Amino acid sequence: MRSLVIAAVLAAFLATARAGGKGVAMAEFRLSSPGFRHNQPVPAKFTCDGHDVSPPLRWEGAPAGTKSFALICDDPDAPGGTWVHWVIWGIPATATGLPENVSKTESVPALGGAKHGENSWPRLGYGGPCPPPGHGVHHYHFKVYALDAEPALKPRATKQQLEEAMRGHILAMAELVGTYQRK
Repeated sequence: MRSLVIAAVLAAFLATARAGGKGVAMAEFRLSSPGFRHNQPVPAKFTCDGHDVSPPLRWEGAPAGTKSFALICDDPDAPGGTWVHWVIWGIPATATGLPENVSKTESVPALGGAKHGENSWPRLGYGGPCPPPGHGVHHYHFKVYALDAEPALKPRATKQQLEEAMRGHILAMAELVGTYQRK
């Protein structure tokens, strides 16, 4: 019974959690992928063992006032600390997701001129899961941010620079976690 009460309190807290101090419940904004389910393995196609193309992503429930979206994908299970796999921002407010295989260019015309930052390799665009063999299951956190402004950054910015530019502008955040391991 106690665990049910704790779960109910936690659910109520999460349902009313606020993103970036803007007063929009995070639970309303959702991120998913037709390529894999939350907390399930990322197909090899989207990894260094496959074609290493970005997975298709879909979001819904973006709050009113959204002017642009940004996305960060990282792996906190990496041996040397969090490994950044993808940094992209300036995605138009009209977007409801990202297609499979987003080009790895500084600017992405097909996405309204969205800009890529550098990942941890350091390269532009998406770099898929590629954990060291035998290191166990890694968790890849895809986080999409609904913003009330477009970050004023040039292409090749880092995850840290994007996070700093987004500070105070996040209306909501949604997350999708995929897993991957190499034996």
